[in-house]
Amino acid sequence: MASTQERRAELTAVYRQARTCTRCPELAGTRTQVVFGAGNADADLMFVGEAPGAREDAQGVPFVGAAGKLLGELLGAVGLTREDVFICNVLKCRPPGNRDPLPAEIENCQAYLLRQVELIAPRVICTLGNFSTKLLRGEPTGISRLHGQAEIRVIGERAVRLYPLFHPAAALYTRSLLETLRADFARLPGLLELAPPEQPERTEPVSVVPEAAVALPEAAVALPEAAVALPEAELPTLPQPDPEAEPEPRPAAPDERQLGLF
Repeated sequence: MASTQERRAELTAVYRQARTCTRCPELAGTRTQVVFGAGNADADLMFVGEAPGAREDAQGVPFVGAAGKLLGELLGAVGLTREDVFICNVLKCRPPGNRDPLPAEIENCQAYLLRQVELIAPRVICTLGNFSTKLLRGEPTGISRLHGQAEIRVIGERAVRLYPLFHPAAALYTRSLLETLRADFARLPGLLELAPPEQPERTEPVSVVPEAAVALPEAAVALPEAAVALPEAELPTLPQPDPEAEPEPRPAAPDERQLGLF
């Protein structure tokens, strides 16, 4: 396995590719900047949300608004900080008007997310809300049925414990969801203490190993489960740098802060 320094260098290289991505013309034309992710490149715990909002688009850092503040409080309640985890989204660019991600946009962007999972190598991934849960589970069951139930999944080529949670933004507006989210977060320390999942020796079809868990009652107000039908196409290859291009200068301080690696 690559060293920490090598993995950080590779993660930074992927970020530099992503920040000039134009696969989604509408997103590329309306974004202020790409919001790649932030946090600890050696994190055992990774959070995957939906897409950047206006504040994230302005600052280049995920979860910096009210939902981010709540996420920080929830982490603190279980003895963690943002510096202990890595946080990113399914989409790296803000959809105009904060609309839902489109299936084609999710397909275009998923290679970056899978590369993040591969390089950071978390033991537990928390999906926040419907879009990341449906994408990483590969099927349309919504978050209201799955929250708080851990399972072992192969994401790309890496086995992780996938732990679906309600999105903090939804919990800000519904008291019952907030209490459910707090209860689900309380289980995180126990999940992180478990032995890491056994890794597959080669690329295999997505597999599921259910883990015993006591399901919490369904929240009184369920989130709408908008279907995310992903086209069955090959995973796109990340854009490769032009070997004849001039070397790109080292990112300025605000860009470095995005990754939280330096």
